[in-house]
Amino acid sequence: MLVNGDSQRQRRPRAPALEPDLSRLGLAELAALAAGADTATCRAMVDADPGLVRLVATGPAALAAEHGLPPLAARRLVAAVALARLLAALPADPGWHVRSPADVGERLLPAMRHLEREELVVLLLNTKNVVTARRTVYVGNLAGSSVRVGEVFRDAVRRQAAAVVVVHNHPSGDPTPSADDLRITAELADAGRLLDIELLDHVVIGAEGWISLRSLGATGTARVD
Repeated sequence: MLVNGDSQRQRRPRAPALEPDLSRLGLAELAALAAGADTATCRAMVDADPGLVRLVATGPAALAAEHGLPPLAARRLVAAVALARLLAALPADPGWHVRSPADVGERLLPAMRHLEREELVVLLLNTKNVVTARRTVYVGNLAGSSVRVGEVFRDAVRRQAAAVVVVHNHPSGDPTPSADDLRITAELADAGRLLDIELLDHVVIGAEGWISLRSLGATGTARVD
């Protein structure tokens, strides 16, 4: 005979199994999973202007009222984004030593290959080429004049970094650098020389691979220990 506690445990439904490879999910699917909401609603938010990140910043009440998310789902989504930002601000793995472009490209490929919008990440390095911090500087369209040199180097100056590596993704899936990518890289390299903070590399990530602009000679530097 089952006691009441055992009976209750038997009747309790099991939580659904999580997707085994979350790196293959897009932003809408991850948002739906975090919120416990339907993917179609989250995809509409991802595609909306100004986009999911800024929508979430409006708070759970606005998400629930304007986009039809249940209040609990809205709170969960806002909490998930807040957690991601806190984790991104934590010190990086002290063992992340950049010895070659592959040390950056292969490490960030799983996290950035399926992003539905462009993101620009700045890695701060010390004099031994160890990553001391990782910052997401831009989310959205990086074309044209949207990337500001001051924003890219702001934390590097504050933390007295010796070098930076800039990484961004191409949602199209093709990592081939664009004319804007080459122009931005040249501007960042020039600014880094003035600030005495070396632009060690600019890595572009696509769906199935990455390209190092340093390897193409676009950064004007050759320092990798």
